[in-house]
Amino acid sequence: MNGPRATLAPQASTAEALQAVRAFKGPLLIDLDETLYLRNSTEDFIDSARPGLLAMILLRMMDWLAPWRWTGGAPTRDLWRVRLVLLLLPWTMAAWRQRIPELVRRHGNQALRQALREQPSPVIILTLGFVPIVTPLVAAFALGEQQIIGTRTGHPEDRRQGKLALALDHLGAGVIASALALSDSIDDLPLLNASARPLLTTWPEARYQSAFSRIYVPGRYLCQVKRPGERYIVRSILQEDFAFWLLCSIGLAALPLPHTLGLLLLLLSFWTIYERGYVENDVIGARYEQTPKLSAAFLLAPVATPRWQPWLWALASGGLAILLLRWPHAATAADLVLWFGVLAGTQAWFSLYNRYDKASRVWLYAGLQLARTAVFVVLVPVAAVATLALSAHILAKWLPYYVYRFSGKDWPGTRVALTRLMFFLIMLLVMALTQGSADLFNWTTAALLGWNLLRARQDIAATLSAAQRLDRSGPISRSPSQPSKPPA
Repeated sequence: MNGPRATLAPQASTAEALQAVRAFKGPLLIDLDETLYLRNSTEDFIDSARPGLLAMILLRMMDWLAPWRWTGGAPTRDLWRVRLVLLLLPWTMAAWRQRIPELVRRHGNQALRQALREQPSPVIILTLGFVPIVTPLVAAFALGEQQIIGTRTGHPEDRRQGKLALALDHLGAGVIASALALSDSIDDLPLLNASARPLLTTWPEARYQSAFSRIYVPGRYLCQVKRPGERYIVRSILQEDFAFWLLCSIGLAALPLPHTLGLLLLLLSFWTIYERGYVENDVIGARYEQTPKLSAAFLLAPVATPRWQPWLWALASGGLAILLLRWPHAATAADLVLWFGVLAGTQAWFSLYNRYDKASRVWLYAGLQLARTAVFVVLVPVAAVATLALSAHILAKWLPYYVYRFSGKDWPGTRVALTRLMFFLIMLLVMALTQGSADLFNWTTAALLGWNLLRARQDIAATLSAAQRLDRSGPISRSPSQPSKPPA
């Protein structure tokens, strides 16, 4: 044992950690992920699965089912993920072994590796990574004689109990009490507190890279980088934009089901390109703006943002959408050319928007709202009243942005749903007065009015509860020097 047991010190720098590793006389308990290996071994193993898109879909489906609820909760999630990959894509282990030399070269902690090579003391790699995965990875570091203690793929209790329990099972309390323990995670504090020389060290080069971040999927940038945690696709795209697409056109559709599916695919096609505008907006903002509005995830780059793959998705989903929208009739080449021309125009307009100053963007933003709200009408007929609903939606979305840009403040508490309802009612009234009300009495009007009322119900309630009658609160006493202003 190397002197009396140390109390847990504040986080040690990398230089202090390396010096301590070289000088320590006794067992060395070394963490693997984000320490000796500057990535996460489990994520990189899963990322080795091929085909990647299929593996990602399977794992996402399992996330929805969450079977780890039955084996101890979130700590055992990775156990289920690894099992699924090994069961359904068994060739992944061979692919992982092939990737290891390059991964160690690029992401190995070479300074720590060299310090461990110089140490005559026993090196024990202690990790919550899985033994079949980490064994060939640790071997590639060529540390000489070492012991690997990891979790087993058939024992969820290994993940639940943590590193200290693993170490006690394999080494005993005496070895731990005489050892140096190096980790980057505060989850390992029980182990560190039980060791003779605890080192809590974060390595600047360490990165947690999720599996499949190299695979492009539409919507991932929007959800994970541009609007993280907002459920933007559901709350804004589906419940707002798509709802108006459907309500404005379903009344004229001969076959409602193919029409709805076609609109969904058309929405995917459009947003695949529109999302590229968000990517470019962040990149240009980071490069040229003094105070760009970027999420913390932007610097981590957790998702792929290729230039041309979005167009493949847009072309494929757009083509299928047109086939469904034209069913049972055949789609024409003119439809395809028209839609793809609209997509190109949207990208060009977004690119123009991204390159102008913030004050000028106010007017260009209206064009973007026009595109995301009404672009589908180039292929789908809509009722006359639908043009009013779409116009109200565009104006209600543009108005808060106008106020935001010219007030110099953060987004105000603008009641978008109530504003949209008000615009829609005014437009309905003007149309009834100027064109007659014959075209207004139909199911499309009822559906659009009902949907607007539903979406604005909270705004209406809040506005009514905050409203006050001035003539019921009594007149205000004024001094002779403060005459009341006559009404305009």
